[in-house]
Amino acid sequence: MRIDIRQTETEEEYLTLRYREKTPLVEKILQTLAGEDKIEEPAGRKVAESRGFSEKEDIPPAAYGRILGRTEEGSAYISLSDILYLESVDDRVFAYTTRQVVRLDGTLTSFLAAICDESFFRCSKAMILNVNKVAALKSLSSNRIEATMEGGEKILISRRYASDFRKLLKRGSLG
Repeated sequence: MRIDIRQTETEEEYLTLRYREKTPLVEKILQTLAGEDKIEEPAGRKVAESRGFSEKEDIPPAAYGRILGRTEEGSAYISLSDILYLESVDDRVFAYTTRQVVRLDGTLTSFLAAICDESFFRCSKAMILNVNKVAALKSLSSNRIEATMEGGEKILISRRYASDFRKLLKRGSLG
């Protein structure tokens, strides 16, 4: 999603929202514009600190459904809806999309706290997956689940988190 925000002194105020499909983010924006929902402050340092996170763990606010990270080319914003999964490797968090890998500041726990989005599910100690990007599921032995993502990557949902994932499926929260 591309976002263009400009403050103007001379032009009339207006807002245009263009979308292909009504995603949860688009629905939230429409509800806010219709006055059905209050605009929430983005999760910033004060919110993270009030939840017990230190500055090191403070992930930049996920305002407007985007998050700031670093690539080999420099800093880049990525849309939360583009993220397939996140992985923690050697105390570093990486977000994987179909096009790029972006390093994020903080931890997986602070990411979940900052975004407050039910589309992201903790599937193991070191991984979070975007349930909206799951293409197929396969039950494995020892009560584990293999999730195939849209990009073809296979993610293992560990025994510890498999029962919560099955409950999520029963509630119909996917897609």
